[in-house]
Amino acid sequence: MSEMGTFKKLDDTTFTILKAANISEGLLHTLSRDDIRDLFPGPEHFLRRRSIWQMIHPEEQASNSGHPQSLSDGSSASPSNEPPQTNLQGATSLKGATPKKRATPKKVLQLPRPEYVIYTDTELEQVRKHYFEMKNIGREGGCTLSKELRCRLVRNTMTNMVSILRATVEAEDVRYPSKEEITAMAKRLVEYYPMLQDKPGGSKHSWMKTDLQTRIARHYRTLQEVYKRPKPNKDAVAQLLDLEFEARRAFIDSDTLKDQDRPAKIIEAYPCFRDLNHVLGELCRIVSKDNTAYIKEVKERWDTFQSQAVFYGIMKKVMKPPMTFNTEERAINMLKSLPAMFPSAVAPPKKLGRESEALLHVLMPSEDPNTYLQRRPLSCPVLIVDKENCMVAIGTTPVATFPKNHLHEGALYLMAYYYALHMTYPKCIATLLSVLQTEVLQDEIHERDTTSSYRKAMAEWKKFIGE
Repeated sequence: MSEMGTFKKLDDTTFTILKAANISEGLLHTLSRDDIRDLFPGPEHFLRRRSIWQMIHPEEQASNSGHPQSLSDGSSASPSNEPPQTNLQGATSLKGATPKKRATPKKVLQLPRPEYVIYTDTELEQVRKHYFEMKNIGREGGCTLSKELRCRLVRNTMTNMVSILRATVEAEDVRYPSKEEITAMAKRLVEYYPMLQDKPGGSKHSWMKTDLQTRIARHYRTLQEVYKRPKPNKDAVAQLLDLEFEARRAFIDSDTLKDQDRPAKIIEAYPCFRDLNHVLGELCRIVSKDNTAYIKEVKERWDTFQSQAVFYGIMKKVMKPPMTFNTEERAINMLKSLPAMFPSAVAPPKKLGRESEALLHVLMPSEDPNTYLQRRPLSCPVLIVDKENCMVAIGTTPVATFPKNHLHEGALYLMAYYYALHMTYPKCIATLLSVLQTEVLQDEIHERDTTSSYRKAMAEWKKFIGE
């Protein structure tokens, strides 16, 4: 067959890339799966890679045509840890081994949507067949997947799942499999490749689930690419943040990040945290990850807390009655008064002035926000208010902006950043932030970690509200 005869079967993109790489017909038939993946990386080229492999290895396609590659969950075949009889008939059995006719585990993971297919190839099937041959003589314990094959299985499983998601019309806005889908796939993989089971005593699929989640975690760099676009897909980013939560928190909470560098390094790695919705989402994952209504409930508790705090502040003579204030002025009055309602034993730095400056700074008409941030003695999150809008700044860096009519939620934004970036409360407002943590976020503080100022403030507050 001539070179052009082979290449005529390829689409224009494939032909162009192969020619650019100086791949001739003779060389084409020597390419391994990894070679093809290097030439056509990414889930968007999954079908293209598959077509090339089937074209240069027609014997595999012919051999597989006699064995169904997918069975729906409605099939009468039941899951089993034995390979199909057809796989054993052509194999050389070990002495004493008696082939048993069993139904193979399903290669299709049928979910409400979409339908995922278990990844397999010649080498993986060989190891799987060897496992069952060894199992027939009671020696399956020594049969394992090599690191290379395990990595290939995990990599291609996730690539296939993402590709199928993107190709599903109903899921066109979804970029990554959900946690439930990953868990289901991990269980099905362990059914099909039983040598992947965990050691006795635990969940059979926990290590495989961890491997799949770790593979997804490596996609965090795509967040930077997504945020270069004019309109990032927020739902896709939120789903990715869900999937790689554990790996991200390990990075953020690690001792490798110095306190002074922590916010900048985290924002650089996760630019999505410049979006207040994603920061609030992270707060939810940390405090109550299984409660999808958590942020809504927090906002409701905050509204209740503020309505009670108005009377509490007036009673303590640290707050002006808000009758003549508009919405923004009322929010500013509340934020300025809160540190005095729940005072800390430690005074603020002299350059800072009042304790409330650790929460909020209202710019004077001629004041430059960058100049203020440069001379500010604290690096904790702070709300900056000017005539047009508001911003959250951390250290000397503006991080997020929001309209002034949302200023009444400003304290929640600050708390979300403390949690998301794993930052320590400043001592001068630690009592207030601890009260917000327990009363509004409902995130308990262990008794041994409470301060005398916090215990006193909480006792007075509980007495005032009648609890």
